[in-house]
Amino acid sequence: MNGRALVLGGGGSAGNAWSIGAVAGLADAGLDVLGGDRAADLVVGTSAGATAAAQLLARPAADLLADVLATARPRGRPARSAGHDVLAASNAVIAASTGPEDVRRRLGASMLAGEEPGSIAEVVARRRALVASRLPSAEWPARRLLITAVDATTGEPVVLDSGSGLDLVDAVCASTSGPGGAPHAAGGRRFLDGGYRAGENADLAQGFARVLVLAPLGGRTRMPLSWGMHLAPQVEALRAAGSRVETVFPDGGAHAFGTDLMDPAARPPAARAGFALGRHLARSLDGFWS
Repeated sequence: MNGRALVLGGGGSAGNAWSIGAVAGLADAGLDVLGGDRAADLVVGTSAGATAAAQLLARPAADLLADVLATARPRGRPARSAGHDVLAASNAVIAASTGPEDVRRRLGASMLAGEEPGSIAEVVARRRALVASRLPSAEWPARRLLITAVDATTGEPVVLDSGSGLDLVDAVCASTSGPGGAPHAAGGRRFLDGGYRAGENADLAQGFARVLVLAPLGGRTRMPLSWGMHLAPQVEALRAAGSRVETVFPDGGAHAFGTDLMDPAARPPAARAGFALGRHLARSLDGFWS
């Protein structure tokens, strides 16, 4: 067993910024997990982590971090947003489901049923334009990159790569297609957020000697723990198969980024926190990654 894998979990806009900051902090302290002779051989990206993976494989983490910090916005007055209603609706679907396969099918059916007739092409075009504006390159990287999603029609987990027939923009759109919007349409299929496969999908790094997991949500899940969709069972399985695994979680627990992970104002503090943590952990992780 050999090789290194970097796993980037979901966590909304704030989680994306935190992951970028963490990778930049590690590199700033001498541990470049995406460059040089110790670069990861595989990168796995889920939801916001899929965006981060595509960004980090196309542009230096330090430059991406600088962009996040340069676009700081003042935090507005807290208010109830549509996101709270979407969260409540998806929680109700989860509560009515019997397991991972069932919840994926139910969530897909719910999102498909909520579509307005004739709106799909417009929604897809807007989503593609937004995602493309965030990516330094629209081309799949030379490095092996796996992006997770879920088939919204069947509930089947999907793993996308450069050979899947979708371009990188569509793959990231698929992985970030969460509740509250139409499932992304590409390649004749409809897709849900990769976080409904699992929050980090670290199991896709099976067979690699070293696996580093950056988990903005701390490895937690909204699903019942008995379903095994949280990070701990994935880490246990990897270690049982012979991999060395290290996990990095934000300081501050469940509310490290505040109550709204999609708030753009949360990005700069999340990125700074990730950078500080990356610098702090670089020395202790150096031997593991070497």
